[in-house]
Amino acid sequence: MNALDPWLRLALVPGVGNTSLIRLLAAFGSPEAVLSSGRNALAAHLTPTQCDALLAEPDAAQLDAVLAWLDQPGNSLMTLADADYPKTLLEIPDPPAMLYCKGQRSLLNQAALGIVGSRNATPQGVRDAEAFAHALSDAGLTIVSGLALGIDAAAHRGGLAGAGSSVAVVGTGLDRIYPARNKALAHQLAETGLIVSEFALGTPPLPGHFPRRNRLISGLSRGVLVVEAAPDSGSLITARVATEQGREVFAIPGSIHSPLARGCHALIKQGAKLVESAADILDELAWQQRLAPPAFPEEAHADPVLDALDGAPTTLDVLAQRTGLTLDALSAKLLTLELDGRIASLPGGRYQKIH
Repeated sequence: MNALDPWLRLALVPGVGNTSLIRLLAAFGSPEAVLSSGRNALAAHLTPTQCDALLAEPDAAQLDAVLAWLDQPGNSLMTLADADYPKTLLEIPDPPAMLYCKGQRSLLNQAALGIVGSRNATPQGVRDAEAFAHALSDAGLTIVSGLALGIDAAAHRGGLAGAGSSVAVVGTGLDRIYPARNKALAHQLAETGLIVSEFALGTPPLPGHFPRRNRLISGLSRGVLVVEAAPDSGSLITARVATEQGREVFAIPGSIHSPLARGCHALIKQGAKLVESAADILDELAWQQRLAPPAFPEEAHADPVLDALDGAPTTLDVLAQRTGLTLDALSAKLLTLELDGRIASLPGGRYQKIH
């Protein structure tokens, strides 16, 4: 019998989630002891339906499919019994009994920083996330995020580009890539970083799974940086959980006119550390490796249109009022600046400067 069989049999019992598994392991000491226990002993810890499921014969086809997946290069199952189970997760109230891993699982024991934010990020937010992640990765921190579109994806790209690499914690089974648009990024993470999930293979992207994923992003990290977040953003859940876990919370401020800055500003009012550079984060963490702040290119020369863009998305009419240019002249200038990569055009006929 494969040494992982008892763990997998427990993991695949329908209706018995992680909280129940932790309770069983604490009571009986090992998966083997749980599986060899009778109904009366199990009934003290499980509902009758859960007892029925655990005592039933395992789904042999499902078990074989997972074992076949584990035979593939780079795939592994990490359990609470493993010596390399990350100590940071043992500190949180609900550590996963098992983690499916694809890639370099040694990254789970490296010092890490979580970076999260809006899926509908602005071009500036994406650029900030990638620049901060790259700089922090070069300083030796592993960048942890959730493989979502927007800020998460930018954070992973920056982390992979630096020395510390990146870990994606996902809310699906590892045989699925969600969202599909991040397929290439997921393959890169599997090759040079790591993707992890506490959910069994085949698990679809159900809404309730993502808050559970968020507790692992913060749990693996020494702190969490929120780059952009609307007031109802899921990133604020990650920040709240990080606070509950005793992790540091950092936030990048933005324009008072930007909806995606309001979540960050709310966090700062609640005590999150306002940061303007990666060095601010490293100083707060008392991180020994030092680095130069992210290199944002300086403006080549003063430009009235760029000066009129104050950081918030701005309409053509407002820019015309600020610059005094005709709409034709302004449109031509905006097109040139966009082609040069100095500004980004946004939905609704708005423009934003890329610093």
